[in-house]
Amino acid sequence: VFQGRILARRTVGQETRYEVEVKTPYRHRFPLVRREYVWVPNTCGCPALREGGEYLLMAQRHVNHERTLNRLLLHDDAYARPWTPREDRLVREAARHC
Repeated sequence: VFQGRILARRTVGQETRYEVEVKTPYRHRFPLVRREYVWVPNTCGCPALREGGEYLLMAQRHVNHERTLNRLLLHDDAYARPWTPREDRLVREAARHC
């Protein structure tokens, strides 16, 4: 779970790739760098993320069977909400209990 700002969006084959500036990592099991690519396995725009917008994202790490692909994956039904101070407060409170 992290707060990020969408810098760019690009369609690559049957997937959408977002370049994201990681602003605040809240809870993560793997290291995040300041800029990450977040992949969505469709081109329909679900979830709807606009360039320049800040979001609270819950992405999963995806590693293929050959271990040649390691990326952040955001499913179309994943948690992706516009970032607000209220969302920030809720995530910080939940992190203390989880």
